[in-house]
Amino acid sequence: MAKSRSRLTHLDAANRPTMVDVGDKAVTRREAVAEAWVLLPPNVARELAGTGHRTKKGPVFDTAVIAGVQAAKRTHDLIPFCHPLPLDSIKLEFEARGNRIRITCSVAVEHRTGVEMEALTGASVAALTVYDMCKALSHDIVIGPVRLMAKSGGRRDFRRRTVRK
Repeated sequence: MAKSRSRLTHLDAANRPTMVDVGDKAVTRREAVAEAWVLLPPNVARELAGTGHRTKKGPVFDTAVIAGVQAAKRTHDLIPFCHPLPLDSIKLEFEARGNRIRITCSVAVEHRTGVEMEALTGASVAALTVYDMCKALSHDIVIGPVRLMAKSGGRRDFRRRTVRK
């Protein structure tokens, strides 16, 4: 029985890892949105809300914005087969909902490859930064889920169907 070729794009004909050649793809507007959730213990959420989301380390959300932008811009240094991309925009938003924080990272580029990994990396590192800024208050902080919410501009678009909480 002959082996069928894998649909995974980062494997070559011999099933070895490889970077995808995007040289023949069309340059289009590529956009992606990812979200990450941070679950805080109730006492930490109350303390943050009472201080304007500041800890002794400084402004939590402002610091996480900087970290998320830096991470999105450096995704190719962290994920082996990601192409370095000249990102056009990176936007991080934070929404506190009781003891949960929703972090949204939106990324856009005019290029031959998408920016899902950049959006996911930006959201993830922003969530890790919230953890770092708050860990002196508690280590009982949970990150997740981290997930792609939407992408457009490539071979196929994607939009996650979710129930809004």
